[in-house]
Amino acid sequence: MPGVGADPNFWRPLGDLLPADWNKTYLGWPGLGDQPAHPDINSYDDLIGLTLEAIGEGPADLVAQSMGGALALKIALDHPGKIRRLVLSVTSGGLDVADLGAADWRPAYRAAHPACPDWVMSERIDLGDDLARIVQPTLLLFGDADPIAPVAVGRRLAERLANAQLHIVPGGDHDLARERPHEIADLIRRRLA
Repeated sequence: MPGVGADPNFWRPLGDLLPADWNKTYLGWPGLGDQPAHPDINSYDDLIGLTLEAIGEGPADLVAQSMGGALALKIALDHPGKIRRLVLSVTSGGLDVADLGAADWRPAYRAAHPACPDWVMSERIDLGDDLARIVQPTLLLFGDADPIAPVAVGRRLAERLANAQLHIVPGGDHDLARERPHEIADLIRRRLA
């Protein structure tokens, strides 16, 4: 699951390092980033619907980036039987991250993608105290050079999720999963094996 950049190929460099016999589905988000719009996609809930369609009966493991991580956690809350394990990279996780030192990504995103739908800017995924109900094993990947999802966010998620492990990538920024797949592939392989 990509972040708001929506690129279905975001995870491919890392996916290529994971076992070839693992079934992998690379999702994209219609109407976000540079992806063509679709009239049926008008909210984050619609993106969750796309993900559930891709999962089918499940169970599945979700590997998600940034905003995709908040969606993955929402799916784990609402459909726990469909999700085995989670790998979440530099995500807000549905927390209010302003008090944790996170920079607001929205102005730069709007400037880079002026045609993005308004709901992307205005909707918030608020999971708050519900995070404690998520029991699936979760690997949290954060970089110590990420202004959008600083390590303090990862620490807060690790405190609230019942079965989470936090790994901090030195020098990692918001695209650490795409830019440094060799550094995290073994962690993910062990977590999902």
